[in-house]
Amino acid sequence: MLKQSNPLQIYLDHGATTPVRTEVIEAMLPYWTDVYGNPSSVHRFGQLARKGLQYARTTIAELINCRTNEIIFVGCGSESDNLALRGVMWSARKFGIGNHLITSAIEHKAVLDTASQLRDLAGFDITILPVDEFGQISLDDLTSSIRPDTVLISLMAANNEIGTIQPIEEIGAIAQERGVLFHTDAIQAAAMRDWDLNRMPFDLVSMAPHKFYGPKGIGILYARQNIELVSTLTGGGQENGRRAGTENVAFAVGTAEALRLALEERQENTIHYQALRNQLIDGIIESFSDDCKLTGHPTNRLPNNASFTFRNISGNDLIFHLDVAGISASSGSACLTGDPEPSRVLKAIGLSDEWTKGGLRLTVGKQNNEDQIEYVLKVLPDIVNRFRQIKVQVA
Repeated sequence: MLKQSNPLQIYLDHGATTPVRTEVIEAMLPYWTDVYGNPSSVHRFGQLARKGLQYARTTIAELINCRTNEIIFVGCGSESDNLALRGVMWSARKFGIGNHLITSAIEHKAVLDTASQLRDLAGFDITILPVDEFGQISLDDLTSSIRPDTVLISLMAANNEIGTIQPIEEIGAIAQERGVLFHTDAIQAAAMRDWDLNRMPFDLVSMAPHKFYGPKGIGILYARQNIELVSTLTGGGQENGRRAGTENVAFAVGTAEALRLALEERQENTIHYQALRNQLIDGIIESFSDDCKLTGHPTNRLPNNASFTFRNISGNDLIFHLDVAGISASSGSACLTGDPEPSRVLKAIGLSDEWTKGGLRLTVGKQNNEDQIEYVLKVLPDIVNRFRQIKVQVA
């Protein structure tokens, strides 16, 4: 059950985070108030907490069809990406089995910055694949980039900014055939598809429940059995030695409940999301001529993602004025205030400078409806036209 927190504000930033469902809060509540022991403790309170943690792990494993010991609870989606990359590459260094990592130009910074640090501070070799105008990699480019010392391929399931979906099954098959591990950042896509990780050619998968109506402050890393990971957070040896720190039992239980609900309702949600997404795309493209572009793949994109860019407009200014009008959205730019930096994703898909600062991402959710979208379609052209008039007057 979800409620719009402010009926006067239309929230279209579900790609950034989602509200926590009432059912998820109710599932977590006992682990703050009654079952509050440390799951590493041997007394009754610790045993009860440990049962809650094991319940969460078992539930998630059943939902995505993997073994319970393949589920690692971490602090967030970014940490999941970090552990996948550092854990695998440091293990390769430890055993002397390879030095090369492949990723793409439009990955989340949790992947790209980690890859860059592995290159700059630890001497690993990194290949960053280009993407086409829709944000998809070339499978031929990927195949030709694999070397005898390639250890890991890390490519996202769907882009967080422009919504483009990558062919991860084909990528995984290529990696598997060449004996290379494959990690996918599925943080945007986790609730948008079904998972059968016992069958799918994925070795590591990152997820974060706050993208599907669960809590912030926890993430999941699926790591296939027998993959050696060097822990990036050392200490008490929790999570079978792969992630130190007292486990957040309440959030783990909330994650399991959020994922259960999301996958159970996936088909219904997808129909709802796609209808609103298409309403946004059709309406915005119709309202503008040459000064607006749809970004990302026109059809092979996340069902809740409508992303655009406006020529010679600051995305930050656009977001601010939409917020004043009662619409919460996000921009593709890297900065929150001041003059925004060009979006690296929009640059990577080949857009020129006049387009790369004007990103607008609208991501719909369960509580949105057609009337809200119609309001957006009414307000947005007025805001953009005001910007245009101001620029003409200044000129």
